[in-house]
Amino acid sequence: MLLPDNIHPKNSIYYNSAFVLVPLQRGHAFSLLDLYQEVREKHELSFPLFILCLDWLFLLDVISINSNDEIALCS
Repeated sequence: MLLPDNIHPKNSIYYNSAFVLVPLQRGHAFSLLDLYQEVREKHELSFPLFILCLDWLFLLDVISINSNDEIALCS
């Protein structure tokens, strides 16, 4: 759920997407698994929820996939 009204906010895509953005804000591009590993070092996040967060951020045009198939912030 994006903005849940019946579950804890820590289980929402909206909340967890902020943790996905943290490593990307350093200006680096990451492969899918490298980014997941970076996020998991700081925050407990399941892989399916991580993918949903990436989908959400991509739809918002916050992240993109570059020519090397790496995830980066949109400029």
